[in-house]
Amino acid sequence: MNDNYNDTCNNINTAQQKPIFEIDKLSLDEIVAINKKRKLAQQTSYDPITGEGGCGPRVERHVAVGEIDGTFLIPDTMAAELDAKPCTSSEQWLKLRIGHDFEFWCATCVTILDKVSGRLIKMTLNKPQRRVLKVLEEQRLAGKPLRLIMLKARQWGGSTLVQIYMAWIQMVHCKNWNSLICGHLHQTSIAIKSMYQRVLRNYPKLLYVNGTKPQLRTFEGNRNVQQLSDSESLVICSSAQSQDAVRGYDVKMAHLTEVAFWPTTPLHSPDDVIRSIGGTVPLEPLTMIVMESTANGVDNFFHSEWLRAKAGLSDKVAIFVPWHEIEIYRMEVASVEQLVREMDDYEKWLWQDQECTLEMINWYHHKRREYPTIGLMAAEFPTTDLEAFSSTSRNVFDPEIVKRLRNGNTIPILRGDIVARGTKTLDGVDFVKNDNGPLEMWRQPEPSCHRNRYLVVVDVGGRKDSSDWSVIAVFDRHLDKGDDECERRPEVVAQWRGHLDHDELAWKAAQIALYYNRAILVFESNTLECEGYIDSLNFTKIKNAYPNLYHRNSKEGDMRTGFQTNRETKQSAINNLIAYVRDGSYIERDCKAANEMECYELAPNGKSYGARRGKHDDILMTRAIGLLVIEDMRLDEGRSRAVNPDYFVKNGELF
Repeated sequence: MNDNYNDTCNNINTAQQKPIFEIDKLSLDEIVAINKKRKLAQQTSYDPITGEGGCGPRVERHVAVGEIDGTFLIPDTMAAELDAKPCTSSEQWLKLRIGHDFEFWCATCVTILDKVSGRLIKMTLNKPQRRVLKVLEEQRLAGKPLRLIMLKARQWGGSTLVQIYMAWIQMVHCKNWNSLICGHLHQTSIAIKSMYQRVLRNYPKLLYVNGTKPQLRTFEGNRNVQQLSDSESLVICSSAQSQDAVRGYDVKMAHLTEVAFWPTTPLHSPDDVIRSIGGTVPLEPLTMIVMESTANGVDNFFHSEWLRAKAGLSDKVAIFVPWHEIEIYRMEVASVEQLVREMDDYEKWLWQDQECTLEMINWYHHKRREYPTIGLMAAEFPTTDLEAFSSTSRNVFDPEIVKRLRNGNTIPILRGDIVARGTKTLDGVDFVKNDNGPLEMWRQPEPSCHRNRYLVVVDVGGRKDSSDWSVIAVFDRHLDKGDDECERRPEVVAQWRGHLDHDELAWKAAQIALYYNRAILVFESNTLECEGYIDSLNFTKIKNAYPNLYHRNSKEGDMRTGFQTNRETKQSAINNLIAYVRDGSYIERDCKAANEMECYELAPNGKSYGARRGKHDDILMTRAIGLLVIEDMRLDEGRSRAVNPDYFVKNGELF
């Protein structure tokens, strides 16, 4: 079974919200008491100068050397070095601590631009930054290569933390230790590099090497490569469109930013860039690869790498910071009673499952009013990683509704292919199990007293592996389940996905339709008609062997095989699919279909639909076409009649 498929489904199925909430059973006094306890638990004392609340194992030491006289919590590695060789001057003690205590170095040596006030301030790490630092320090102190993947919410300084940590290694620990900053645009890399330059401009004189202020200077005439004057380390700026720029440099650390927005083109892909960069970074202590990004939908390179890391299959540790961990997102509560009364199910879920305080929920409650949908709010302030990936501003399908659709996503019970005694025959049709086969089955065909219980829809793709997929989807209309419409919801029970020559694909679809009780077979005919397959072959052999095909009336008045997708029919099919998904009127077993819905967008012109750039909608279109045909069949008790009779007519009396 495909591991990425299983990981995706497992990730999805563990993120469902509970319909019953404890807060509805609590008195106001009980809610206030719980809230007070939560606020106290979240209050932690942090002082990077004294070391209180600092990262990693620390020991208390009283220091009286030179101008320094006080008690500090210092890293245990520093304490061990002091025990072996005590410091004799305050300068010596400060330099020693700077080498062991990143947080102390930030608070005393690193100047950043405060995003709220616009003033230059020393860098004091916030809670999310300290959580990321904890992972990096655990890897560093264990002598491991530093590797993590970070999913970012609203600005809390994740990129800043990564870049400053890399600067610490270059300026304090290593010489000739080259770093790379690679963004989706070159300007992104330059903006991150500017943070480095600000640190150097305001660096304390105590740490100058040979009394000279550290600087970044252009290296060998290449403006994209700067050399740090005192350590001879290089800082290289690149972009996803020009990954060849890093070739020839001995890179030890790589900061890969906004990876979800790296473009996929015929010449470049995120995989190629990562492979090119990763090949230069050795597996050694203090080497570093950090991949970070805000989310940009599902089923892309960054999303796949995130799922791999969460499943423990990657070399990287996965870190996500939800909005409620960011300390500025709080609002005092004027009336607990009113807030609790106005909470919707999502906010109750924040209280129950996320253990948010009332102040956090009150901020969220008011902030949501700025956004017309919860999806838009979630895009800016995600609560979970799944929510972050699901949210986008031009989605055709509401992410919250797609999340409900995922309740039906399950792992196939069988995988393999339908085969016959020959490629172009219906003799000896049978299923052959193969864990790497292109056909996934959630249900085997069942005996039925109803004709046309099963419907098979074909979306025709390309022949080559680099082309769009061809998809054959099998629907069970559940006609044997009585008159209850809820019980008779259509269900996706099988799916073939791959690349074949189109004449072979037609026979493959007929074989699958035959296997599923001689199902109605619907071809999406655009590709075939453009290439002349239907007109030249006229499906004569297919029709003779398998006559239960979908036909339509063309504008010219003749009968043509297949469903033609044009502006009018596509609009009808997508609108119908939106309604089915919204109302929970069909059962979707494949999580890849939900992924495609989350990447299906309204074009900027507001007039057309399509998959996000670099994504696919082949599976989605089989659902849209299949459910429109099923809806049409329902209108006349299974007799084939189209929604628009001028364009759709089914071949009725077949068997």
